[in-house]
Amino acid sequence: MNVARPTQLYILDLGLVRYERAWRIQKALVDRVYQRKIPGVLMMLEHPHVYTLGRRGKMSDLLLDEDGLKRLGVDVLRVDRGGEVTYHGPGQLVAYPILDLKSWGGPVKYVRSLEEALVRTLADFGIAGHTLEGLPGVWVGERKVAFIGVRISRGVTCHGISLNVNTDLSFYDHIVPCGIPRLRVTSMERASGGLLRMGDVRRSLTRSLGQVMGFAAVTHADLQELLGEAAASLAR
Repeated sequence: MNVARPTQLYILDLGLVRYERAWRIQKALVDRVYQRKIPGVLMMLEHPHVYTLGRRGKMSDLLLDEDGLKRLGVDVLRVDRGGEVTYHGPGQLVAYPILDLKSWGGPVKYVRSLEEALVRTLADFGIAGHTLEGLPGVWVGERKVAFIGVRISRGVTCHGISLNVNTDLSFYDHIVPCGIPRLRVTSMERASGGLLRMGDVRRSLTRSLGQVMGFAAVTHADLQELLGEAAASLAR
């Protein structure tokens, strides 16, 4: 694959993917972007039920013991993104932008751009979203609907954003989301009053990220195209 201009972005749609596999894919793509073998990549996916603890995450923010977690059918992983504990699961749209910030912009600009893209996506569905100073993410009223947790290594981003679309919000009852006691959460379904098609939301978020971040060309790709022979080891 030829190295593309920084204004190009590849979209990798993965469907429902276990967190550990998506993490391995991210790491492989970070290496490729860092080496300038491929341009930026936007991974779009959903995860099976999982709680992840970021670098500031505390086990005390998990409100269930090991037996309770097993009964709930949810995994727990400690990961290398920023932030505390959060939930991922079916009905939540996850986007992992893997970008070289050295040729695009700095960390603060990056996080603000992610928030702006989320606000635009909500607006596409008649939902008024907003940000709060000092608290990354997006809210609808007093409830958080989208979460941001990123890692920047060697100038390249990974991890990213999660947007509650048709999410089962009861899973948040068993954690202290973002380490904030009594934080209330919501979903696009609850805010709009009806189920939304994930494909519609995915297309909106892809378009919004492209517009906000200035990507002139957005092209769909697959793992084989992006990683070559290394894709085979990430197939499961």
